[in-house]
Amino acid sequence: MLVGPQDFSAVVGGPLFRLLKWARLSDDALLLVRQRVVVISLVAWLPLLVLAALGGQLLGGDVAIPFLFDIEAHSRFLIAMPLLIIAELVVHQRVPPLVRQFRERNLIPDVALSRFNAAVVSAIRLRDSVLVEIVLIVLVYVVGVLVVWRDYVAVDTRTWYATPVAAGIELSAAGVWYSYVSLPIFQFLLLRWYFRLFVWARLLWQVSRIDLCLIPTHPDRVGGLGFLGGIVFSFTVLATAHGALVSGHLANRIFFAGGGLPDFKIEIAAVVMLVLFVMLGPLTVFALQLEATKRKGLREYGNLAERYVRGFDAKWMRESAPADEALVGSADIQSLADLGSGYEVVRTMRGAPITMEGVIQLVAAVLLPISPLLLTMMSMEELANKLFSVLL
Repeated sequence: MLVGPQDFSAVVGGPLFRLLKWARLSDDALLLVRQRVVVISLVAWLPLLVLAALGGQLLGGDVAIPFLFDIEAHSRFLIAMPLLIIAELVVHQRVPPLVRQFRERNLIPDVALSRFNAAVVSAIRLRDSVLVEIVLIVLVYVVGVLVVWRDYVAVDTRTWYATPVAAGIELSAAGVWYSYVSLPIFQFLLLRWYFRLFVWARLLWQVSRIDLCLIPTHPDRVGGLGFLGGIVFSFTVLATAHGALVSGHLANRIFFAGGGLPDFKIEIAAVVMLVLFVMLGPLTVFALQLEATKRKGLREYGNLAERYVRGFDAKWMRESAPADEALVGSADIQSLADLGSGYEVVRTMRGAPITMEGVIQLVAAVLLPISPLLLTMMSMEELANKLFSVLL
């Protein structure tokens, strides 16, 4: 069966997708998103609530961070995880039309259609790889849980999930579920998203190796590739999930480890840069073609402008215009203006289909869940006064 660009989705496919379909938690269009959010989030969070209550770590006891006060755990499983699942539906609905635009806008020359279809088929095959998801599971347990979480993420104090001991940490009953079920589920979903972003980036890179039919005077100023900037809207929910994850992590450090929000500005900046890199970075693969198109356009339209303005100069400035032809209302003036506008479009071509609006949107999506932590630095009244002083 021939697989065309209309069949490509960055998220529909793979062993987990087939498992969710078998469990009636998904369909081919990913429309059962509410069921997936409820079931997956509750599998990760509800047992923690029950086990922490049974262990006396729900509201206090002898722990510094009771379960109900662990902002990081709640933001991870009740905010970030649902957003990761919801983002699948958003991306599935928006990415296939973007891929089809390469054909619909005649950007792929006829001689390269087979290469374009082969790139799509290759991306689908990689997306559906069983081996990749097995590797992700191994990485989650070997690196994500046993190394990253235990050594760098877990709070170094007595909590509902663990107690520091000489050999490291001793897990509670809730901590066992947290370490070996809840965290792996979340980390797998997150790593699976990074893998999907890699599949998307790889597809764009392969398409960028094709000699595309770019138009230097296209008003989007990226040769006709401006539609790719719409990927920003697809990834906004995913960016917000990153912000929610960071917000919960910082909140625990602020409330239970004596930190302050300014102490984590490097971490916040790093997450913002990561989001911009993985979500907008793939669009830069067209930079060489766009630069070549711009140079060619400046040369060709420059030559056209040279011929036209010389004729205009000879006709209207050297008094060679017909005596019965009026300057006012002459089409020559409008044509000169149009030519100048077209040349300006070529001159201001960008190196990638990335806009400042898109960058701001992604940055805002990351910072939105973190913004409530500003209240740890000042009262609501002080924050409102500062905002009014800036806006008014």
